[in-house]
Amino acid sequence: MNERLLQYIWQFQYFNKTALKVEQGQELTIIHPGTYNTHQGPDFLDGKVTIGNTTWAGNIEIHINSSDWIKHTHGNDINYSNVILHVVWNNDGDIAYYNGSILPTLELHNLVSKLLLDRFRDLMARKAFVPCEAYLPVFNEMKWTAWKERMIIERLQRKSAFVLELLKEAKNHWEEVFWWMLARNFGIRVNADIFEAIAKSLPLNIVGRHKNQIHQLEGFLLGQAGLLNHEFSEDYPNLLKKEYLFYQKKYQLKRVFIKPFFLRMRPANFPTIRLAQLAMLVHKSSHLFSKIKETDSVTEIKKLLNVTANDYWHYHYLLDEPGDYHPKQLGKQMVENIIINTVTPVLFAYGLLNGDTLLKDKALEWLAELSPEKNSITQTWTSFGVTSNSALESQALIELKNSYCNKKRCLECAVGNSILKGHELIRSY
Repeated sequence: MNERLLQYIWQFQYFNKTALKVEQGQELTIIHPGTYNTHQGPDFLDGKVTIGNTTWAGNIEIHINSSDWIKHTHGNDINYSNVILHVVWNNDGDIAYYNGSILPTLELHNLVSKLLLDRFRDLMARKAFVPCEAYLPVFNEMKWTAWKERMIIERLQRKSAFVLELLKEAKNHWEEVFWWMLARNFGIRVNADIFEAIAKSLPLNIVGRHKNQIHQLEGFLLGQAGLLNHEFSEDYPNLLKKEYLFYQKKYQLKRVFIKPFFLRMRPANFPTIRLAQLAMLVHKSSHLFSKIKETDSVTEIKKLLNVTANDYWHYHYLLDEPGDYHPKQLGKQMVENIIINTVTPVLFAYGLLNGDTLLKDKALEWLAELSPEKNSITQTWTSFGVTSNSALESQALIELKNSYCNKKRCLECAVGNSILKGHELIRSY
């Protein structure tokens, strides 16, 4: 038993409530268990119970042992002055007092289903992809849809918190934040932090002045990434280096001193290619986030983002190393990845901050229109019978895995709740 499980049992009343009595001998009727409190003070607020012939309204405190009340020094804490019931797993003899008055105590360990406890231990002990994989899919399609909707909102709210922290750093400049997030996305997982640092080292007002000169944009990005610190034989890399060194001095740019990673990466994802594509996106667009806010169609967003690196890169993956002809188009998968991981989180964060429900809804609608992601997480969920029909659903399942399953938050999860609260458990005392 742990205190969070005991709180869960009390919150959902998963115990035998027939002929309840407090330890002091009076009959107990639970009218309302109270509202779970995640802040300082008693575990449940605004509960209501009848003890003997008297009905009480107030707070309820939960402990593993009755002696924990004394150990936690609640007896003289004003925050616990309105406690009407002390609920414990085990009454070990020390009765709770507040200012000299005895608190009614309810002991639960003989009232809770052994099956519920065994199933909880099973979930906590499993070292699987998700603790409940042996029980999946558990829900019908309607219930899974509802839980996925909850998960995607939590994911976007969590990502919004990150965006809003960047907004403070950018002094409330949304286009700057979008530029940083966009660069981070182009770095994919391996180089995300480095690409974000590169974008932050290149203020958008400087980048904007040179947006019509693609070679200057590439020079800025590749130079700040430390990829122009070589002697080149080809003319184009030497041009980029010359332009970069001139403007580095002019703008006093401070280079990022961690070079992007190439190791074990597909050539299409090489940082040279991604930076060249990012430069082309800047070259082809202006006030990109403003345009996104005004656009209703995700198809139009795809058109805005689907760029191809300039001609030099048709024959190169690396500077000064020519190869076969292959245009370096951003591609459908990467475009959708940018919409999923940059466009919709920033749009949702903007709507959240400004109370714009339409923008938040638009972010959700666009996710619902995109194809589901295919990765190890979504594919494993599919093998358990839990499928994704859109990017909204695949993002939801990724959030469920990372924020709930990996942390074994089964007590806060609708799936875990369903497994623990089965009717056969509640009846088995």
